[in-house]
Amino acid sequence: MAAIIKITKRDGSKVAFDVMKIKKVIEWACEGTKVNPLVLESHIQGNMASSMTTEQIQEMLINSALALTKINDDFSDLDWRIVAARLRLLNLYKKAKRTQGYDSFGYGSYLKFVKKAVKQGIYDRKIVEEYSDEELKEFGKEIDMEYDKGYDYAAVSLMTKRYLMKEEGETFELPQQMYATIALLMAVPEKKKDRLRIAKAIYHATASRKISYATPIILNLRRPGGNLASCFITAMDDSLDSIYYTLDQLGQISKNAGGVGVNISRVRSEGARIKNIKGASGGVLPWVKLINDTAVAVNQLGSRAGAITVALDVWHRDIEEFLTMQHENGDQRKKAYDVFPQVVLTDLFMNRVDNNEKWTLFDPHELRSKFNIELAELYGEKFEKTYLELEANEDIESKKQVDAKSIMKEILKTTVETGLPYVFFKENTNNTNPNKHNGMIGNANLCTESFSNFSPSKVAPKALSKDGTRVTQEIAAGHTHTCNLVSLNWAQFDTIEDAKKATRLAVRILDNTIDVSAPPIPEAMRHNDEYRILGVGSLGFADYLAKRGIPYSNAAEEADKVFEHIALAGIDESANLAKIRKPYKYFEGSDWSKGKFFGRGFKWFNEHSQLPKEWKELRKKVKEQGMRNGGIFAIAPNTSTSLMMGATASVLPIYRKFFVDKASNGAVPVCPPFLDKNTFWTYQENQNVDQQKVIEVCSRIQKWTDQGISMELVLNMKNGMKAKDIYMLYLNAWKKGCKTVYYIRSITKTAESQKEECVSCSG
Repeated sequence: MAAIIKITKRDGSKVAFDVMKIKKVIEWACEGTKVNPLVLESHIQGNMASSMTTEQIQEMLINSALALTKINDDFSDLDWRIVAARLRLLNLYKKAKRTQGYDSFGYGSYLKFVKKAVKQGIYDRKIVEEYSDEELKEFGKEIDMEYDKGYDYAAVSLMTKRYLMKEEGETFELPQQMYATIALLMAVPEKKKDRLRIAKAIYHATASRKISYATPIILNLRRPGGNLASCFITAMDDSLDSIYYTLDQLGQISKNAGGVGVNISRVRSEGARIKNIKGASGGVLPWVKLINDTAVAVNQLGSRAGAITVALDVWHRDIEEFLTMQHENGDQRKKAYDVFPQVVLTDLFMNRVDNNEKWTLFDPHELRSKFNIELAELYGEKFEKTYLELEANEDIESKKQVDAKSIMKEILKTTVETGLPYVFFKENTNNTNPNKHNGMIGNANLCTESFSNFSPSKVAPKALSKDGTRVTQEIAAGHTHTCNLVSLNWAQFDTIEDAKKATRLAVRILDNTIDVSAPPIPEAMRHNDEYRILGVGSLGFADYLAKRGIPYSNAAEEADKVFEHIALAGIDESANLAKIRKPYKYFEGSDWSKGKFFGRGFKWFNEHSQLPKEWKELRKKVKEQGMRNGGIFAIAPNTSTSLMMGATASVLPIYRKFFVDKASNGAVPVCPPFLDKNTFWTYQENQNVDQQKVIEVCSRIQKWTDQGISMELVLNMKNGMKAKDIYMLYLNAWKKGCKTVYYIRSITKTAESQKEECVSCSG
């Protein structure tokens, strides 16, 4: 390689460049990895040309490192993705020197950076209003550039593209500045004397990737008045005023990058009476179409269409047509291809399918007008008793009897074709709902892991003010389920004690999040304040297992053990916060107040828990101190941000051992973090795992999760899977207490059905 080449500077001038600088850059990028820097030098030697720009040289190095990333005999070549990441970071450091205006390599003065970010409108002024210059200067000493060295290329690529703040399209912020600023703002609700100490703990836990934020927190916390919640669920009443009010709610949530679920089971069915005119109603499908168009029209911060799941109870007379709304054949005016259908299944329905019995469909409007019954708000014994009485009533004109199996077959057929609908098991969820004394849960959120009580606002018709100058409308606020998410990164835990410590901090982070967030609609603000629902999730569990030599197929016992420990830690920390900050509004009368956790009383814990003594002590503590939060745990899919965390997604088996993601910014190699000759066979790909084993692991985790799990199943059709096999997966998931089934991916010889996840829940 020639010692000197001509390069072009940003201003177009030509200067001599010492290639020894390239050599030093390569050596820096390879430091601490298992690769030989000479290999990269050799790889680029033939591609060097005179008159190259510095940017071209840097891109050539990055692309060469990516091209070298592969699985070889000793797995060392996988480290080239880390080298590529560091070279990409080098670009960011250079840009930061220009945009932030400092001379040092890497990170300059944090105080100066914050001042400039605020001055240029990139950061919320709150950070300089809440913290003094001395505090910001002190906190700047915590920033550790070494954390950057742990990223692989997928992490840096995602972070740069989606999360780091930009000024006029150019990256302004560096990774550790992002984590530092979020930590400081997250600690604002703490007592003044504790703020810096807790902010430092938050910074190191998140910068070291032990805890992962959800996307709205990373995107919005540094912006003024940003929504930090990921998940919302609302409901639509059966009136024009309520329908259009709910559409406005969906638009406001989508505008603020939230994923949202909406229950439409109260809306009258097709052919129902309107003002006593029989057959006048068009049913739920025209309104689903409007919801679909709202999702498309009101996008998430300009980055993608809004993400909405529309839920319908299985007894609703429109359920058959609802299940076909994403089929390509039929009336296109009733199709909705941009929403995510969700079916709410009851125990009674599942039993009738299992016993090959009939199922009766009803129009909710007729039940309300004749019997004052809102069937969508019932579950369990009350639902079954009411349903059987209605079924026997011969005066109901709208009811329709079908084979229960015919509905289930349509669900299975649609699932194989589209990966949808999501399935929500109503009794499994509500029987273990800790807040059943104050309402019920009608369906799940967009990623099927987060849910609590919600109810529609009651919207009166518009009226003219007495002076005739204003139009007014009375709205009695309902509750819109609102949840804030973080995830524990099991790939970073060496012991259960590490996981418990991170769990406690995660609970504190999320409780603070509620106080610094600005939800997009009033009903979400009300729910946040009154229920204070958290969503502590998990990712990297497959990595945790692989490090311990446990194949996913044999992981049920380990999952049961470790998730019981973090359940104890999370509830205990919420009780600690309740003592300091007061319990949530509806604690009295809740299952928590009765010593009933996850729907189970003391007898169950004495007979089935590995830690009965600890649970006994915790029951006493919760009864005395209360709970700060109405819900604690919700395990999101994390498909995107698991890449940034250097871990596998959620609590599921790995997607693949090694693949190149060409849908991202260029070709990005992706593999689990601990892949080597010892873990190669321990890392089991989901498509090769018996899905009944996946359900078993998830059901064990569900035992210790008060909300839900984004349980995705893979149908490997290449292995001759039949409709009955798919049905048995749903049946087993229901019987084992799982609350939801998320996406179904169907793998055939030619294709794999796959839908994008909601960005909001992706952290």
